[in-house]
Amino acid sequence: MKTAKFPKILITNDDGYHSEGIEALEKAMRLVGEVYVVAPESEMSGASHSLTLSRPLRIRQLDDRHWTVDGTPTDCVTLALNRILPEELRPDICVSGINHGANLGEDASYSGTVAGALEATILGVPGIALSLVANRSHDFTESAVVARNIVARALNEGLPEFTLLNVNVPKGVPKGIKVAKQGFKSARPVISEHTDPRGKPYYWIGEVREGFRAEGGTDFEAIEEGYVSVTPMRADMTHYSVLEALRSWDE
Repeated sequence: MKTAKFPKILITNDDGYHSEGIEALEKAMRLVGEVYVVAPESEMSGASHSLTLSRPLRIRQLDDRHWTVDGTPTDCVTLALNRILPEELRPDICVSGINHGANLGEDASYSGTVAGALEATILGVPGIALSLVANRSHDFTESAVVARNIVARALNEGLPEFTLLNVNVPKGVPKGIKVAKQGFKSARPVISEHTDPRGKPYYWIGEVREGFRAEGGTDFEAIEEGYVSVTPMRADMTHYSVLEALRSWDE
C-alpha cells in the first residue's frame, strides 16, 4: 500500500478525548499527515471490542477535525468510517492511543486501545495500537517519537490486509524495536467486596501480577529488555492447528 504525500490519519483511544496520551499522539501524527480525531468523550479502558447496542449514541463535533462520541473506541471508529468522515476523507490508517499503561499478552483482548485499531482493520483500514508501559509516568515524549516512526513506516511500506500492529513502548528511552509474539502473563484475580451507604454490596475486580511466561520472543520479554514490542494481530481467532486436528469431526 502506497499512500499520498499527505496521508489521512484517524486517531482514537480508550482513555478519553482529554487524555494526555491522545494529545501527544495527535501532535506527533501532524508531522506525518492530515489528522482527524474521533475519540470517546470519557474513559473507556477495558471496553474491549464492544459496540454500544442498548442505547443511542451521540456525536459532538468540536471543529472540522475533532469529534467525541459517548461510546466505546469501537463505536468511535465505526461512526468515523461510516458516518462522520466523508469518502474523500477516508483515512489511510487508524492509530489508537497512546494508552497510559501496557497492553501486553492477554490484556490485548480486554483493551479498548487495541479494539479501536482492530475495528479499523475489519472495516478495511490498517490499524496501529500504541501503549506506554508505565503506570505512574505521564511522559509520552519517547512513545510519541515511536508512534511517528512506526506509523510513517507502515504508511510507506504498507501492512498486510486486515492487520493491526499492537505496539508497546517501555518507560525511558527504548533500546530499539523487536517484533514479538503475544505472550502470556502470570496473574490471579482479586475481587474486593465493599458495602455502599444503603447496605448493599459492590465489587471491584482486579488482579495481582506474578510475572509472565518466559518463552522467548514475546512482547513481555521485549519490554523487559527495554525494547519497543511490535506484535502483528488480526480479527481471525481461528486456532489453525486444532482446526486440522478436528477435521475428523466433519460429517
